[in-house]
Amino acid sequence: MRPALLLCVALIAPAARAQTEPQGGLAGTWTVDLSADPDKPYRKTMELRLAPDGSVTGSFYDSAIENGRWKTARGRTCVSFRTTDGAGPYHTAACLRGDAVEGQTWAEHRTFLFNWNAVRAH
Repeated sequence: MRPALLLCVALIAPAARAQTEPQGGLAGTWTVDLSADPDKPYRKTMELRLAPDGSVTGSFYDSAIENGRWKTARGRTCVSFRTTDGAGPYHTAACLRGDAVEGQTWAEHRTFLFNWNAVRAH
């Protein structure tokens, strides 16, 4: 193998490596607490399917996940994805913290950023 080709393969190989999600990780069904007022519960389901290639599929707030990605690094497993309500995109990022998920969703077209928490659905 020529040195230039060997270097190219060495640079590409780490990016193409499959990931394995830690046991008890982010994959699965979550109940997300979107309550703005603690006295008025507002919960929605988030379903996450994490593939070895780093992609994420599933749904959040009754919308299909688009262009989702996940990664375990720096001691935490996180996801990032987009959903839509038909009027514009919602960008979500979330990380596993213990047995729960901490996340935030940004909707530029609605000028809001919402922090939320989730627990595993039973």
